[in-house]
Amino acid sequence: VKFRRTPGKNRKKEVSQAMSEKALSGFKNRVLQQLAMSAPGGFKLRVTLHRLRGVKIGKDCWIGYGALIETACPEFVVIGDRVVIGIRSTILAHFQEQTGVKIKDDVYIGACALILPGVIIGEGAVISAGSVVTASVPPMTVVQGNPAKRVARCGVPLGLHTSRAEFVRQLKSLDSK
Repeated sequence: VKFRRTPGKNRKKEVSQAMSEKALSGFKNRVLQQLAMSAPGGFKLRVTLHRLRGVKIGKDCWIGYGALIETACPEFVVIGDRVVIGIRSTILAHFQEQTGVKIKDDVYIGACALILPGVIIGEGAVISAGSVVTASVPPMTVVQGNPAKRVARCGVPLGLHTSRAEFVRQLKSLDSK
């Protein structure tokens, strides 16, 4: 004869405690997200607040005002070194079976861009302002539009220390004209 174990008071207490911890963690994450969206300091404070949430962020990154980085599962986002994330950009890292976003080193994401789950953005890539990135982006490639399409190859990464003139001078159009 086998006896089934019924949940006792200790098991109910464990489940209740786990649910409370998860709710508290979610609340903390949302508060840190809201602070990060409106806090000054694109190099220091915003980056630190997103790291506290669980976003993996490399060195010398800049996050613009109002940038929204995955609210529910920030640990699904990995951001490399010297990445620029433009103001009001959005990075979503989970939806149904699609999870994770990886942004490699020296990437520039323009203002109001939207990065969807399952995307890897290659080293030195540039996402034009307002673009919707639905598929992975090769290294040293400029994409734009909705959905984002490849429009040029970069000669140098566009970063905070690259002049616009130098960047534009080394662009190679993919236009077939």
